Amino acid sequence: MPRKIIIDTDPGQDDAVAILLALASPELEVLGVVAVAGNVPLSHTERNARRIVELAGRRDVPVYAGCVRPMVRKLVTAEHVHGETGLDGFPIPDPSLPLQKQHGVDFIVDTLLAHAPGEVTLCTLGPLTDIAMALVKAPEIAPRIREIVMMGGAYFEVGNITPTAEFNIYVDPEAADVVMQSGVPIVMAPLDLTHRVLSMRARIEAIRAIGNKAGAAVAGLLSFSEKFDLTKYGSLGAPLHDPCVIAYLLRPNLFTGRQINVSIETNSALTLGMTVADWWLITDRPRNVKYLRDADADGFYALLTERLARLP
Repeated sequence: MPRKIIIDTDPGQDDAVAILLALASPELEVLGVVAVAGNVPLSHTERNARRIVELAGRRDVPVYAGCVRPMVRKLVTAEHVHGETGLDGFPIPDPSLPLQKQHGVDFIVDTLLAHAPGEVTLCTLGPLTDIAMALVKAPEIAPRIREIVMMGGAYFEVGNITPTAEFNIYVDPEAADVVMQSGVPIVMAPLDLTHRVLSMRARIEAIRAIGNKAGAAVAGLLSFSEKFDLTKYGSLGAPLHDPCVIAYLLRPNLFTGRQINVSIETNSALTLGMTVADWWLITDRPRNVKYLRDADADGFYALLTERLARLP
C-alpha cells in the first residue's frame, strides 16, 4: 500500500524538485498539495504548485491555497534566492489545473479526520503556518498524524536567513513552536543535512541528460537557484533542501540522525527563529524530533535522477 501524504509547500525551486520526486514515486500517494506563503507570496506559491503538478502530468492531485501570512508576524520572503516568481530559471507554463476552493488548512484537518489514525503523513517544505493553524483549530488531529517530516532548522550550520535562523522556521517561529510542542512524531531535515547533498554541476547535468521535460526543468531551476548559494558559500555545489523530505520517506536508509529535543526561540530579537537543538543530549527536555544529520549524497542523487526519468 502506498504511503499517504499531504505536501505543504512554498515553491521555490527546491520545493518543485521535491514535489516532482513525490509524484514520480509509486510508494507515495499524494492526497493533495497545499501552498503556503514563504519563499514568495501565496499568490505565487499556489500558482507554482499547480504548475509543478501539471508538469508532472498529475492533474489528479488537487492543489489548495493555505495561509497568506504567518500566525503573528509580517511575511518575510526570499526573492533574492528564488527570483520574483519563486520558480525563475525555467519557463514552466501557466497552469490550467484549477485551485481548489477549500482552504488548505481545512483540507488538512478534514483529510486527517477522514482517515484512520496513523495513516497520513504531513510533508512540510516551507514555513509551518498551515500545520500549526490546523493543530490550533482542531487539536484532535494531533494523534491522528502518522508523522511530520519537515525541512527546516539548523544546529551546526546555524542559519541562512539570519546568523542564527533557518528560513522556514524564521518566517513563522510561532508556528514552528506549536508544531514542536504538539506531541506529533517529527522528522527534521535541517541545513546540517541539506548541506551534505550538494547539487554539483555533474549531478545537475545528469538530470538534464534524462531528456524529458521534468529533467530539463529541474536542471534549469537548480542552475538558477544555486547561483546565490555558490556565491554565498563558495562551495562546489548548492544544498538541495526540500527533496530530502521525500527522499527520507522513500529511502530512510540513506539518512542518519538521532532522537533529540528541538525547541524554538520566539522572543529574542537576536536569535529569533533559532532551532535550539539538544544534539548532545544535555537537557532532560523531551526528545521530540528525529534530527537528520548526514546522508548518502550519491545515493540521494541516484534516486532523484531515476525517479525524475519516470516523468513526462
